[in-house]
Amino acid sequence: MANPTPIASAVLVPVYRDEAGELRVVLVVRGAHGVHGGQLGFPGGKAEPGDASLLETALRETEEEVGLARVEIRVLAELEPLDTRATGFRVTAFVARVPADVLWRPRAGEIDGIVTPRVADVAGRLDADSVPVEGHRLWGLTLRLLDLVVPRLSAGEWQV
Repeated sequence: MANPTPIASAVLVPVYRDEAGELRVVLVVRGAHGVHGGQLGFPGGKAEPGDASLLETALRETEEEVGLARVEIRVLAELEPLDTRATGFRVTAFVARVPADVLWRPRAGEIDGIVTPRVADVAGRLDADSVPVEGHRLWGLTLRLLDLVVPRLSAGEWQV
């Protein structure tokens, strides 16, 4: 059941083309602590009082969680907010092009790792309740967001 007053939050959906020209999406493996502990997700979190906008939230959280400087990020689109089904968050996602050669710096204790599956590998499996990705399970809001983003990426809607 959704929280009557959802918690405003934002995530970045980082995408890039690898050396072979394949589209890839960047996912984080959340650390064991917290409400989303151990889950695959996108860099992001809840809005803080100092954030001027939800885009600012997504950029700040991305820099804090994985060390990607905002000057390296090119926002391509803002998606309509989605509510989590169990944890009370209203999430606004920003699709963004990032460099292929990023040196990811996961924040110790908060992010356990980074996975970068090919968009083509997840595209055909989005109608499932969960999808295996590099030894992890992709499900929930992250899977719902990819269900919205992957067809548009595959169709070339955004210049990546």
